[in-house]
Amino acid sequence: MGHLDHAALGWLTPVLSYAMACTGAALGLRCTVRALGATGRSRRNWLITAASAIGTGIWTMHFVAMLGFSVGGTDIRYDVPLTILSLLVAMTVVCAGVFAVGYGRDRTRALFLGGLTTGLGVASMHYLGMAAVRLHGDVSYDPLLVGLSVVIAVVAATAALWAALNIKSPVAVTIASLIMGAAVSSMHYTGMFAVGVRVTPSGEVLPGATAMQFIFPLAVGLGSYLFLTSAFVALSPTTGEREASASAQRSVESVVG
Repeated sequence: MGHLDHAALGWLTPVLSYAMACTGAALGLRCTVRALGATGRSRRNWLITAASAIGTGIWTMHFVAMLGFSVGGTDIRYDVPLTILSLLVAMTVVCAGVFAVGYGRDRTRALFLGGLTTGLGVASMHYLGMAAVRLHGDVSYDPLLVGLSVVIAVVAATAALWAALNIKSPVAVTIASLIMGAAVSSMHYTGMFAVGVRVTPSGEVLPGATAMQFIFPLAVGLGSYLFLTSAFVALSPTTGEREASASAQRSVESVVG
């Protein structure tokens, strides 16, 4: 069996990937809170932003963590179409989960369905991302650990959506996103510990792109998107603030008039 290293770059990748997962979660929860206070097109847009933030955060977390993944005796390459597909899957299923909760009539059922959909989506994103790995040898999985990682994903997703519905204060959102980041990270590493690689050394060139050629630029791009969106959301006024400033303006006008 090849020696697997999950943190070839030391603490950098686990810490950075955890920060990405938390940022995505915090932004997603914040946007969902805003969505539930809005209506019509505004609600839909907030929900789409929430889903893209959570999806991006989870995907970036996975691949930043993968930058630290190495196998003794073989290089690692990534299949580009499959990797991009895993990003689209992450976005789509999180979107479905968030919309189920945003528009669900029955809270409990919406939460259960949304959590299940999102969790299974996160897990399939993870294993699609793993399927995109190209190396000299055979990859095997421990079915028990794979099952456990899927359970963690579903529980984490359900908890996150519950938090989005029930948590309003910024402090609580922060705590919830730290917990969610931890859950996503633990799901990732559980999934990674399920991996076994039997290396067959070979001089052949592997198909696909190296992590630095492809995943690093993509992760930096998506990371920037997360931070810019966070800034935008933090600075945009809430419905309450808008109403307050409108009524303040009216009272000023009536005084002047």
